[in-house]
Formats: sequence, structure tokens, C-alpha cells
Amino acid sequence: MSSTNALPPVIAIDGPSASGKGTVAQRVAGLLGYHYLDSGALYRLVAVAAKRAGVAWDDEPALAPIAASLEARFDGDEIYLNDALVTAAVRSEEAGAGASKVAVWPAVRAGLLARQKAFRLAPGLVADGRDMATVVFPDANLKIFLTADVVTRAERRHKQLIAKGMSANITILLQDLQVRDERDSQRSEAPLRKTNDAILLDTTHLTIEAAVEFVMARYKVVTKVP
Repeated sequence: MSSTNALPPVIAIDGPSASGKGTVAQRVAGLLGYHYLDSGALYRLVAVAAKRAGVAWDDEPALAPIAASLEARFDGDEIYLNDALVTAAVRSEEAGAGASKVAVWPAVRAGLLARQKAFRLAPGLVADGRDMATVVFPDANLKIFLTADVVTRAERRHKQLIAKGMSANITILLQDLQVRDERDSQRSEAPLRKTNDAILLDTTHLTIEAAVEFVMARYKVVTKVP
């Protein structure tokens, strides 16, 4: 782990879909009073914006300007695209699948890189995604690779969707996660992987509270806070 004195500290949390990294990252950010970056939401926004513009998710040349000029803003838990509320669309399973597809394109990733780096503001940042530790914040003060077995992740996603009153088929969810895992880890541009200096956190048998405590404890060690 490395630190950069001139820049606000960063906790980078990477991991596969439905591993719980977003919830953990949000709670850690809240406890520390840090800013929070959900990088996956940016890719979901690109997917949603592309669909609304009639652009296919495999059309890299047409996706590039959408990513580079994304008119999006976050207001608490709400997400806006061109000042239109799109939270439900961004959080849908369709947008998640679309995010995984648009994220394979180098031009899309390049278009969003500066936007992601801009979230690094005082007093600090907790960022979650697929390449926070490898590409966006390689100098992060703490790097966590948060994962869980795919069956557990499918069950968690199923419970989340049912709780929101949405229909969900756990078999389809499992298959979708397996496809996303393969796509995210095999893509040529910024593949999902654990860096040598990242700490592995397997949440298969952990509660969210335990995972948050783990990250907080590790961060206190890094920052030498008693």
C-alpha cells in the first residue's frame, strides 16, 4: 500500500457484481466522513444514456462521446441524467448487464477516467468498482478486493430485488453473474483482478457489519489511528 501526501486519501474497494462492495464502501465512507464513488453507476449511466439515444452497447465509436460528455449528477441516493431522474433505470438488472458490456471498450473507460479521478476530494474518498486499485487510484492508501462465491452473490441479489418488489429468477441471476464475471475478468482493458498489495476480503460467510469493521480496522492500521 502506498500513500500520496499531496492528495486526499483513498480506500479502493474492487470486486465482482453483487459482492456487497457498494454497501460496504458507502458505510465506510459514512463512518469516515469521506466522499463516495460508485464507479459502476457511471458505466450503468453510459448504458442507459446509450439505449435512450438508440446506440448499441457494442458500438464503441458511438459510445465514446456519450461517456466523455455524460451529463450526470448524484444527489444522495438519487441519480440524474440530463437533469432527469434515472435512479430506477440505472439500478435495474438491464443497466447492470449493459454496464458490463460497455465497460469492455477502451474509449468508454478513457472517457470516464477523469470524471472518476475528480471524486478524489478532501477529506478523502472511498471508491468501489472493478479497477479502482489497478487503474483509477493505483496509489490508494488501502486496497481491498471484496468477493463472495457466485451462488451467495446470486442469492443476495435475488433478495434485494424481491425486497424492492421486483420479480426475479435466481437461476437467471446466477447465470447472468457468471457471464458478467467472465466478461469483467477476461476483458483486455482494465480487467477485474486483485493487485498484489490488495487485501482479500471474502464476504461469503460475513455480515455487512463484519465486512465494514474489517475495512475500518485495516484502515486504522494504515493511517496509524489508535
